[in-house]
Amino acid sequence: MKFTLLLCFLFYTNLSFAKTTVSYYKCVTDKSTIFSQHPCSNNAQQYTLTHSDPQASIPSEQHFKTLNEIERKQIILNLKNALRAKKQHAAILGRKRDEAARKQQRRMTRLMDDDKRKATVKDVKKQLKTINKDYLQRVKVLNKEIAKIEKKLKRLQ
Repeated sequence: MKFTLLLCFLFYTNLSFAKTTVSYYKCVTDKSTIFSQHPCSNNAQQYTLTHSDPQASIPSEQHFKTLNEIERKQIILNLKNALRAKKQHAAILGRKRDEAARKQQRRMTRLMDDDKRKATVKDVKKQLKTINKDYLQRVKVLNKEIAKIEKKLKRLQ
């Protein structure tokens, strides 16, 4: 609803009491969203804007290009936010891994006899290996997602 109001203000800034109607199409593709005067695909959605000034003619300028640019900027902003969130998630994973590793290493510093100490050292090594393996798997997935987002951003900028 807010987007439609934004479009109304974008198309017309003069406020009066009679009505003028303009139609446009919005096509959502895998790569972007396109606004056009003509349907650009089978799934194009038609929108109608009504303005209250009959003297106002439809401008000769291509406002669809402006709408496409606004949509592109919004996509770029969303991708930057997603990229920042993924990088923060990776940092959190690193902190959690470090905390778990410190917890396991603290187990080895406790006073205990030699047999119990050997068993604890073996268990700690096993736990550290599991912690690192889990961390590396998660970071690998996050890095793929970050690379995908960066690729989209690079294509749009």
